[in-house]
Amino acid sequence: MEKGTLIEFKAQGERRLAVAERPEGKKHWIVLDQWGQSHTLHPRQVEYEVGGDPKRPQEIPSFLGEVESYLDPSSLEVAWELLVEDGEAVTPEEMAAVLFSDQSAIPCYAAYCLLTEDKIYFKQKGNVFEPRSSSQVAEIKHQLEVEQQRNLEKTEFIQRVKQALAGESVDWKSSDRARFEALEKSILQPDLEVRLAKETLAELGREQSSDSAFNLLIDIGLWSRHENLFLRRSSYPIQFPQKVLDVAQQYVDSPPDDLERDRLDLTHQKVYTIDDESTKEIDDGVSVEILPDGRQQIWIHIADPTRLVRPDDELDQEARRRSTSLYLPTGMISMFPSELATGPMSLIQGKVCPAMSFAVILAEDGAVAEYTIAATWVKPTYRLTYDDVDEMLELGVTAEPEIAQLAHWAQQRKQWRQSQGSINISLPEAVIKVNQEEEVEIELLEESQARELVAEMMILAGEVAGRFAVDKEIPIPFRSQPQPELPPEETLLQLPAGPVRSCALRGCMPRSEMGTTPARHAGLGLEVYTQVTSPIRRYVDLLSHFQIKAYLRGEACPFTTEQVQEVAFSAASATYEATLVERQTRRYWALEYLRRHSDERWNAIVLRWLREDDNLGIILLEDLGLELPHRFQTNVELGDRVEVEVVAADPHQDLIRFREFVESTVN
Repeated sequence: MEKGTLIEFKAQGERRLAVAERPEGKKHWIVLDQWGQSHTLHPRQVEYEVGGDPKRPQEIPSFLGEVESYLDPSSLEVAWELLVEDGEAVTPEEMAAVLFSDQSAIPCYAAYCLLTEDKIYFKQKGNVFEPRSSSQVAEIKHQLEVEQQRNLEKTEFIQRVKQALAGESVDWKSSDRARFEALEKSILQPDLEVRLAKETLAELGREQSSDSAFNLLIDIGLWSRHENLFLRRSSYPIQFPQKVLDVAQQYVDSPPDDLERDRLDLTHQKVYTIDDESTKEIDDGVSVEILPDGRQQIWIHIADPTRLVRPDDELDQEARRRSTSLYLPTGMISMFPSELATGPMSLIQGKVCPAMSFAVILAEDGAVAEYTIAATWVKPTYRLTYDDVDEMLELGVTAEPEIAQLAHWAQQRKQWRQSQGSINISLPEAVIKVNQEEEVEIELLEESQARELVAEMMILAGEVAGRFAVDKEIPIPFRSQPQPELPPEETLLQLPAGPVRSCALRGCMPRSEMGTTPARHAGLGLEVYTQVTSPIRRYVDLLSHFQIKAYLRGEACPFTTEQVQEVAFSAASATYEATLVERQTRRYWALEYLRRHSDERWNAIVLRWLREDDNLGIILLEDLGLELPHRFQTNVELGDRVEVEVVAADPHQDLIRFREFVESTVN
């Protein structure tokens, strides 16, 4: 290199021209750029040596100006088409001859600039540039088009987000889904680094955190402030596949042939369905028949979704995947599409409906004396609420004697089960409801004859179905519960009667179990029991219906014992997850309710200890039926009544803190 040589080097990653000024030591040179700034370079740092006459630093801008007129990237494509067939590498000088028919300094440097900036047609190998193959060029062009499209979609997405933040109506595109999913993933899995979510938040000038992503989805109106993150984290499907919806609509419009050719016609019976007013899936009804000998025969009619569902069809597979209907304060997510579950699958007042009916004659003490099971047609006469039935029983309405008869037999059944060792645990139950405006209401369910009537009839049907399956060797999922180790009677009597004692008993109860071998259910006081009364809402009930109905038709059961065990185990696992979502969601809205009512005081009972040494226990808010943790500031004992008020509540953080005001002590 000589003084005045024009060279290109890189400074902080940028191309820069400079003029060689003088040697520095044995190998280095001092060069001056167009601003007169000096740089010490090793020859290896020189990217390109421009030929031609010696230059001065102040001439560099005019030189670059002349080079600019040659810089047309499209010209490289023409050169590539000429060179690709031979595949020979070219120098910048040779490229200048091809492109400009001129190998002077300015065209050669322009050719060098075009080649080094090119990412499509040529690749650099040392001081020469090889033309890429046609397939490589096609792939690179495709990748660039994809990237260009991606950048365009990103720009348009950011614009739509800004419009939404400004309160404008936005028509979101399908291409936005990936970014929304990335934001959701960063919220639901905050420990996971989601690059696309961070990139999106950075583009919008927001903090790159899961809380920031959550607030963004709220701000643009896609999520509510109270979005159910428990449900979104679960594997429970929120939407039905379109294929399942299509089958459901087809069955509403044109039901398939009924497999039951000889259903028993019970449409003459007076059938009562008894539910909460808000219940839409009506899957059970009851009636009483007076036999010629004067005995009363109880009928328990269970909705028959197997009229429409076949083992392993689309509806069955989807129901199996869900395992249960999900009951949340904000509403229900059904196991079957709602047009079926609340329509032809339900026992609807005044309509002829398919059912599986259990006819039972009880002995005077409440034990099962005789029973039969049949596929039937029923026509529900009255749809009653629990309040309706309680009022009828209280007033002694003589026009509907069947209600009093059913209540009598329910009481006999309860007493009989108690004689068999059933364990009755009575604790208040809260029903939390959230409307469209996200207003929260908590209703305390009171014990009532109507609820006891329905519960006993359903337990009765479960016992009968279990006995039938055992007698006929039908493989179904049986429910059982090991015998608990209860405290001695004198220990229980030392606890305050009511919720405290019931809570202590509850803590001793082992989990119920499911299997294909019948076993005693200690809590219910039954030697055999299965669940069959909610086939629209619980998959294991539907599974038992499939098996029993096949037997009644004289056909082989669709599921073997091993298959029943496998399906029941899978359903139990999915049901556990769904139950967890229900519990977490109820707790969230309970805390939100208390947060909104932080100016109120609540009557509470000291229910049980978590860590007595730390004064950490569980209190029961009597008016709400809520059990919540509290660290006591005063000395209290189990059963003490205290008055509390909320000092801090954050449902997102699952945080609740109370301050107590001691009122009295229960001895």
